[in-house]
Amino acid sequence: MRQVLDGRLRQARAALAVGFLLQGTAFALLVSCIPEIQHRYGLSDALLPVFLAAVPVLAGVGSIGSERLVKRTSARGVLRVVQPAVCLTLAATGLGDRLWQLAVSLGLFGLLVGALDASMNMLGVGLQRRYGRSIMLGFHAAFSLGGILGGGVSWFGAHHHSGLPALFGITAAVLIPPALLAGTRFPGRAELGDAVREAAEAAARSIPWRPLLPLCLAMAAAYIADASVSNYSVKYLTDGLHSADDTAKLSYLGYMVAMLLGRALGDRGVQRWGAVAVVRTGAAVAGLGFATAAAAPGPAVGIAAFTLLGFGICAIIPQVFAAGGRLFPDDSDAAVARLNLFNYVGFLLGSPLVGALADAASYRVALLAPLVLVLLIAPLARHFAPARSL
Repeated sequence: MRQVLDGRLRQARAALAVGFLLQGTAFALLVSCIPEIQHRYGLSDALLPVFLAAVPVLAGVGSIGSERLVKRTSARGVLRVVQPAVCLTLAATGLGDRLWQLAVSLGLFGLLVGALDASMNMLGVGLQRRYGRSIMLGFHAAFSLGGILGGGVSWFGAHHHSGLPALFGITAAVLIPPALLAGTRFPGRAELGDAVREAAEAAARSIPWRPLLPLCLAMAAAYIADASVSNYSVKYLTDGLHSADDTAKLSYLGYMVAMLLGRALGDRGVQRWGAVAVVRTGAAVAGLGFATAAAAPGPAVGIAAFTLLGFGICAIIPQVFAAGGRLFPDDSDAAVARLNLFNYVGFLLGSPLVGALADAASYRVALLAPLVLVLLIAPLARHFAPARSL
């Protein structure tokens, strides 16, 4: 009986990793095609930040709404529905040609991504509690791998001058079957027992905000930096550095490759040098990446700069969650839930901030804002120490 359960757990873990990978692919393809979306819909530079900011707002709404749906059904049931639906909204984004159509498709994308993000992480936390050891980094590494695939597809489409309808439509058609297949193996009560319920009860407990605030600030700054790269790296290369469309895609692709490599090796760095040193070094490397990107004389340096940024940012976000768990070892899920809110805060602030500065001045000037914010993580690094007095 134990062997049967272990086999189900391994299948459930693999299926959920596939879910993270597919989501990373869809998200990367969308954000790396922002210049093409803007051109297809005639979206001005002034309106672009508004559309980009609406996605994380609606994702937050979708995340909150999914909690009620999960109570009525299950996290597995929600994820089975919303993951293929996200692929359909991706296809819809490539089919329209009017602003209201873009607003509807991106709005639905945001709502569904919020529900997808919440349900995936609920299942991930449940599996981790059942395993009794950390496995969440593997799921986020799968997301990064999906980002590399999505960036590669975006480059291929630009290199061969594929239109958005074909690029998004074909990609969605390819992603939906594995999403449906993985959904048949997502973890449920047989694999998780009461782990999801216990995690939800832990997240509902009251814990003090004050010890978490430095980590919340670090999380928001890190996600502002991430949103700046996700939403504007390709556009900066095309508009600011006059890069060819296919070459510009390599900026986000390089960023995601660096994120994957950094996350794969990051645990060893933390074990050897400690979380404080890793976070401080990451903040410094990310700052150097933004400075290099802002001063880049051409596309090659710009791509290298965004790749460097990936190495800087990759370890900070997982270490925020780890530090929150150490602060409240008996209520780690509650701490993680609160810290995760600042994921959306960072994305909500990052897109309008960089977009407004770029519209008022230039992308070179706009990149200085996340540079300053990411450097503020360095003095907060002492709060990542394994043990400290509150």
